[in-house]
Order: sequence, then C-alpha cells, then structure tokens
Amino acid sequence: MSLRQLQWPWFAILARTGREKSTTLLLENLGYQCFLPVSKSRRQWSDRIKELEVPLFPGYLFCRMNPHNRLPVLQTPGVIQIVGVGKSPIPVEEQEIAAIQCAEKSGLSVMPWPYLKVGHVARIEDGPLTGLTGIVVKIKSGLKLVLSVTLLQRSVAVEVDRHWLSVHPNEGPGAFKDATDSATPVGPAHLSGAQGFPKLIEAD
Repeated sequence: MSLRQLQWPWFAILARTGREKSTTLLLENLGYQCFLPVSKSRRQWSDRIKELEVPLFPGYLFCRMNPHNRLPVLQTPGVIQIVGVGKSPIPVEEQEIAAIQCAEKSGLSVMPWPYLKVGHVARIEDGPLTGLTGIVVKIKSGLKLVLSVTLLQRSVAVEVDRHWLSVHPNEGPGAFKDATDSATPVGPAHLSGAQGFPKLIEAD
C-alpha cells in the first residue's frame, strides 16, 4: 500500500447494481485502494450447486481517494456517484471499514442486516473477531454481532459465540444478560426500504 493511499480516507461509491465487482477492478487498475464486502451464497442449478459472492451492500463499494480530485473516480465506468452531502464527499469511519474487513476475513457467516443505531454493545474478547465492538442481537439460530456503516445507514451481522463476548464498559451490568437472554428473538428485515439515506455527490 502506497503512502498516497494511506493518507486518504475511505469513501462510499454508489455503483450500478450488478457491476460492483467490475467497477472495483477498474478503480484498482487506476491505482485506487478499494474494498467490496461480499458474502458467499449457494445457488442451486439444475445439475450442480454453485457458490456465488454477493455484495454485502448492494450497489456500493468503498474506495480510498482524494476528495478534491474525484473526477477520475466519477468517470470510471459503473460509478454513479460518491456518497456525501450536497457537493461534499463524506468519509466513512475508518474503524467501521476495519471491522467489516475483519468480519469478512474471519471465515464466519456474514450477512446483510437491518441498520441498528441503538442496542446492547459488547466487545469480542476471544475468537477470530477479537477486539471488535458492536451491537449484539439474539435470533433463533444464536447470537450475531451487528456492524454498521453509519454514513450508508446499512448494517451487516456476523455469527458469534456468546463465550466470546463481554459487556462494553459504557453499558450497565445487566446489558449483556438482556441482550443474550431476551425471550423475544430479533428477526431479519428487508433492507430495500431503509430511509434516511444521505444525498449523493454528482460530478461537478
């Protein structure tokens, strides 16, 4: 990774749906550092089962870039806009990207999840996600750690073992118990109806 790449923050790029991967490759060929979070999905064909990589944030990828020289990114085939407010790009929090990268590399199951802003915060103290902090939810199959990209108001969930968790210092003594022992499981919701998306940047 070059010094030039290190000094720029991550930005969310809105890409044409279905072209996230090819757009990422084009940007990387231009010298940009990109990150396209994916989950693996199995599809049944007539004669075989095929494993596909599906974007965790459909229509989005992440790119380190100079916000004052964004024209090369905007002119890349497949790129629609850069997420921000008005004409100003808004960077994605570094720790949010790092957390999702860690989850993707862990080998654990990762999937899209309804965006969560509040909840019981826990820290992972053991296992492949050690060091991450996120919101813990309980579903029928067990516990999941929810990691969010605040700018996009999108979340992903990764399966965790309750023995890996400890209560975040900012939470009360009963937070972890409430989060993991609730009698009401949390079910997945459809993401396409999410509200409150920020405005998108267009080319000058």
